[in-house]
Amino acid sequence: MDKLKKILSLVIFVPLGIILIVLAVANRQMVTLALNPFRPEDSVLAVSAPFFLFLFLALLFGMLVGAAVTWWSQGRHRKQARVEAREAVRWQKEHKAAVGGQPASRQLVSK
Repeated sequence: MDKLKKILSLVIFVPLGIILIVLAVANRQMVTLALNPFRPEDSVLAVSAPFFLFLFLALLFGMLVGAAVTWWSQGRHRKQARVEAREAVRWQKEHKAAVGGQPASRQLVSK
């Protein structure tokens, strides 16, 4: 199974790396990102960098936003899992108390 993971990751990541390198080489020209929409020639709110850098930063930003949205939307499922885990632990303690011959309330209070 471990070898299969390694081969699968090579099949995916090597071509992806090659594509990213080709993209970076093809987009080396310097571009200016103007952050002032009213005066684009204003150099205070402008950043000059190779175009591939802006592409990679946009990709990274999109991945981070997507991960945050996914994490946020799955919060209720994580909360439900925590509640059910606590309930399962409580049931196990009650079961051990019943099997041991002691009432569940007495054993829970003594701990």
